Amino acid sequence: MTNDPQDHADGRQTSSRKKDHVDLCIGSDVAFRGKSTGLERYELEHNALPEIDFQDVDPSVMFLGRPCSMPLLISSMTGGYAEAERINSQLGEVCQSLGIPMGVGSQRQALQDGRYLDSFRAARRAAPSVPIFGNIGGAEVARDTALEDVRRLADLIEADGFAIHLNPLQELMQPEGNPNFRGVLAGIERLCRGLEIPLIVKEVGAGLSADVIRRLLDVGVAHIDVAGAGGTSWSGVEILRRGEEDDDPFWDWGIPTAEAVAAARPICEDAGATLIASGGIAGPRDIAIAIALGAHLAGSARILLKTLLDDGQPALAAMLSRWKRTLRGMMFLSGCRTVAELRCARLVHRPDPRERG
Repeated sequence: MTNDPQDHADGRQTSSRKKDHVDLCIGSDVAFRGKSTGLERYELEHNALPEIDFQDVDPSVMFLGRPCSMPLLISSMTGGYAEAERINSQLGEVCQSLGIPMGVGSQRQALQDGRYLDSFRAARRAAPSVPIFGNIGGAEVARDTALEDVRRLADLIEADGFAIHLNPLQELMQPEGNPNFRGVLAGIERLCRGLEIPLIVKEVGAGLSADVIRRLLDVGVAHIDVAGAGGTSWSGVEILRRGEEDDDPFWDWGIPTAEAVAAARPICEDAGATLIASGGIAGPRDIAIAIALGAHLAGSARILLKTLLDDGQPALAAMLSRWKRTLRGMMFLSGCRTVAELRCARLVHRPDPRERG
């Protein structure tokens, strides 16, 4: 998409960084060390009189104008280097077979260098009928990335929506990072006004606060992904990339997922916005709790990528099918026939034993 030699050099650097990220996420311990998602502190209240038949439990939802079989999306992960084409193709095939949405990784590299465009196109080619959304960072938006550039990125994958990821912590920790975030909100507002498809704004694992969500909704954002703390520490990933000690105080920085979802719920409901819970979503229980806390969908990434790369595509498809069956069971035992009803399910809070005096 560019002929500038400096852009090509930047593109090669971005491709290398993307590969580093995947390798570290799969091969190293990059989880939060002293902080959890908080989802484990909640339980769905058991309903011994559900007054529904299990066969009537329906976990399907609509997302970005398309039907989905369950309230789960594969969060934005990769693209922009050679091996990413196979990964996105296989992820896309699983999404297509199960009817769940998928986001591609940051498309910044596609603006810099045209060598790996097929690594992004692979998702839509493999998944023609599920929601697919594009992705670029807030730092790029702050640099006044042109609306036409974002449209080209969206067209590249025939996107149903487009995500802007806010990652100031990761950019701060990244050796070659760009922690220049002045102007991001204005850039998001321009995209909301000019882009023909819905805009999603997400964190990458440090959470969105209530104040940030209000500011995003005020400029027209209608899809919020809190991407809270407790799962993959992207500051941890960057610390390991730098080869530094892993006791850095920023390793555990961020708002836990459960806390972020609970705070976001009333704000998103007042605005009629879609709320997505990601950040440490590692199974059907996390999905169910996140939705009962107020999310419309949940997003998962690292555990799915690790399963794909370690055990293969059939294993990933089988795991996600089990997640769906278990989620339906949890809905049944909570007396919830639909995901909308699950959002109103009763939760029991179990305090962390460490908090007791």
